[in-house]
Formats: sequence, structure tokens, C-alpha cells
Amino acid sequence: MTSDEFSQLSVFVHDARKPLNRISMQAELVKMALNGDVPPEKALTALDKIISSAKDCSHTLTEMTSELGENVSE
Repeated sequence: MTSDEFSQLSVFVHDARKPLNRISMQAELVKMALNGDVPPEKALTALDKIISSAKDCSHTLTEMTSELGENVSE
């Protein structure tokens, strides 16, 4: 793996971590709502954010595989 390829991979990993961190934080909020620590409405909002963040992560991983696949064929 070249230095440029490693740099590109590092960017993709960073971009995938952002939505994963959001998912983790929102899951904690859902857990708090189930424990009665926050209103149930916050859990519904958090679940919407989890779904959106999962889609963002999936999009980033799709981009990564496309980009890396192009580099392999070169």
C-alpha cells in the first residue's frame, strides 16, 4: 500500500467513524429513555438519528470500496 493509498484509507475510516460515534451516542440516549431518565420522545428522535447515521456510514463504506476498487484496477 502506498502512502497516498494509506492517506486515502485514513480519510475514509475517519469519515466512517463520525456516523458510528453518532450511533453510539444516540443508542445511549435510547437506553436512558428506556430507563425513564429522559422522555420517550427523545428516544424516537434518537432512533431516527441512528437510522440516518447508519445510512451515512453505509454510504461512506460504499464510496471507500468504489475508490479502492478503482485503484486496484489501475
